[in-house]
Amino acid sequence: MDPVYYKILHVFSLLVLTAWTFAAFANPVPETKRRTLIVTGVAALLMLISGFAMLAKLYGGHLQGWMVVKMACWLAFVSLVGIAYRRPHLRGTLSLIGFSALLIALVMVYAKPF
Repeated sequence: MDPVYYKILHVFSLLVLTAWTFAAFANPVPETKRRTLIVTGVAALLMLISGFAMLAKLYGGHLQGWMVVKMACWLAFVSLVGIAYRRPHLRGTLSLIGFSALLIALVMVYAKPF
């Protein structure tokens, strides 16, 4: 399959994951927890699969330093939704961590410093 399709799926999954994560920060009520965790879980899984598919297609499966940092940012960002429902008083801090993880991942993709 053409890597363009993987990129589209990767970015779309990122948009869905980001939107639902920050929606959970805005309103962490128990009634929305199940749906939010399902949607963010599926988006995170699609993002991971499409990312590794691009890794295989474009880089022959060889990990570079910026990819490891990006995966750490992905892991940090994905875990924020569950924390938002368990600790709603930390929404401000979690939002800052989320924005930081997104910014670092974005810098890694375009600057590729490692």
